[in-house]
Amino acid sequence: MTEPSAASPDDALFLLPSRYEDRTQVTALGALLPGTRAVVEGEVQLSEVVFRRRRALLVRISDGTGFLNLRFFYFSRAQADGLARGTRLRAFGEARRGPLGLEMVHPEYRRVATQDAEPLDDRLTPIYPLKEGETQGRVRAAVDRALRKYAAAGATDLLPTRIVEQLALPTLMDALRFVHRPPVGTSLADLAAGRNPAQRRLAFEELLAHQLSLQLLKRAIQSDPAAALPDDGGLEAKLIHSLPFSLTGAQQRVLKEVDLDLGQPKPMVRLVQGDVGCGKTVVAAAAAARAIGSGGQVAVMAPTELLAEQHFRSMSGWFQKLGITVAMMTGSQTAKAKRSALEATASGDVQLVIGTHALFQEGVAFAKLRLAIIDEQHRFGVQQRMQLKEKGAKDGLVPHQLIMTATPIPRTLAMTAHADLDVSVIDELPPGRTPVRTVVIAEEKRAGVVARIRAACLEGRQAYWVCPLIDESEELEFQAAEETFATLTSALPDVKVGLVHGRMTPKDKDRAMQAFKAGSTQLLVATTVIEVGVDVPNASLMVIENAERMGLAQLHQLRGRVGRGSAESSCVLLYRSPLSAMAKARLATIRDSNDGFEIARRDLELRGPGELLGTRQTGLAELRVADLIRDADLLPQVRETAEQLLRENADCIDPLRRRWVGGAEDYGRVG
Repeated sequence: MTEPSAASPDDALFLLPSRYEDRTQVTALGALLPGTRAVVEGEVQLSEVVFRRRRALLVRISDGTGFLNLRFFYFSRAQADGLARGTRLRAFGEARRGPLGLEMVHPEYRRVATQDAEPLDDRLTPIYPLKEGETQGRVRAAVDRALRKYAAAGATDLLPTRIVEQLALPTLMDALRFVHRPPVGTSLADLAAGRNPAQRRLAFEELLAHQLSLQLLKRAIQSDPAAALPDDGGLEAKLIHSLPFSLTGAQQRVLKEVDLDLGQPKPMVRLVQGDVGCGKTVVAAAAAARAIGSGGQVAVMAPTELLAEQHFRSMSGWFQKLGITVAMMTGSQTAKAKRSALEATASGDVQLVIGTHALFQEGVAFAKLRLAIIDEQHRFGVQQRMQLKEKGAKDGLVPHQLIMTATPIPRTLAMTAHADLDVSVIDELPPGRTPVRTVVIAEEKRAGVVARIRAACLEGRQAYWVCPLIDESEELEFQAAEETFATLTSALPDVKVGLVHGRMTPKDKDRAMQAFKAGSTQLLVATTVIEVGVDVPNASLMVIENAERMGLAQLHQLRGRVGRGSAESSCVLLYRSPLSAMAKARLATIRDSNDGFEIARRDLELRGPGELLGTRQTGLAELRVADLIRDADLLPQVRETAEQLLRENADCIDPLRRRWVGGAEDYGRVG
């Protein structure tokens, strides 16, 4: 979703300030501190063009308490002439230390006749997000016109009065007037924190518009009929019985929720979220068995070929014992293999097909797709799974959808960000999983880490060494996988070192992974392609290079590759100094917690919801006023109000969505 422009009065009212500045008082030059943004006044004492590293216009002003330099790198002759000695200026900008004392670079300024001749602003100054070609002055003028227009007529308040009163919120007009023109004395800190009642009123309305859009999407999805899947032959029970382990209580609970959905003649749209290693794949396989046992086909879509290959190996082992044919479909398959998979899928000879985004490309046809399983939902986005749904539509029926993610988020937030989905949580790890001990070590101590790897491998354990990039990058100073592989092979002659990265052919990648899984390779140097899906229980040590460059979710996913057996496991995060405050916070969080939900909560606090939720396609990452973390306490009331409006006030729903969601209101609609 993009910001609205200020082209019309309605647009101007809802183009909201991104921050504010206090220009209501003049700061004496003698009291000005570096790093502060302030209004100052003074008389020009000196104006000259200087030539040091670059040409600049230097203007010195004084007010009797001190002096300040104004520096301009872009200026005209007329501008320089207008800043002659003796001219009185009022300027606004950020003071900083310069070579000749305090200075402001390219401040806003205007000439004033005499001291106190012109009144100061009587409101805080809003700073708006601008599109190309717009200026703050023009946008503020458009907002002023819109506020004058609606002062008499009133902006359309789309929330029923009873809801506004029930929540003790200001009216829409009062909220808009306040956020565009906060009165003198309003705390800049409170405004920056978004806790003012006027901001809360607008945040509530915006969250409500998004909630309504997602709930309507869910209704639209479920308005098409789906086949009820009774599994009369009991294939699901047979699959579960054949497994060499028992399902956890959480897996059983979530599978019961899934089975209940699959038994209905309307499409399931369910998100299963859970921490790394909680056993989501087994639940998905059991659901697939139910669909196949009911005479249908199942498609499993993964974001990477490596994860698709991992699912193929796991599920093939489970299903082939039951006489079920499993096929693979990825973009890098040979023409012959792809043609064979396409033909078998179209004819129905294959009951379970596993692949990447290649599954919903042109030319792929299903005989009777009854269930689509999408892994790592945030990597795809709503539109892509809608495409898979449409591809599976046949004979008036659409497939059920089961979406999985190992990026757990708090349930309240999940129910808002994924309001188009029912949400299930696997909140229990299988027995025998030991917490991974995580340590943070500076790059300078790398030699000690290599020695530790050698000792572990010679004891019969296996290890990963993860590098962010394949090739050497001087700009980012990343350790390349190729270079690290060569270095470690040389440093550890008595250890068998393997290599896997995204640019290898699928055959070479698979060979490297199989060698590691079989134990013939002791140390695997890899890029982040191993982030999801790889399961080697004997691997109990992981080193992650340049860990300061990675996000919390990715670090947690990578760490989840170890600790899958009974041995005590460790993860070493190597970092390069200096660390930013954000990097320090991330590394401390991953070091101190193995709980995916807690890590996700901290990730949301540090980065915001955009990347973590993968909701750019739905617009939730582009909220203008609301913040999913800051305004989390509003979410239960938002959901309740959405349900109330859907029941009782349907006429205000479309205007609300147009106001806040705009062109993105048809989430996920393909066309």
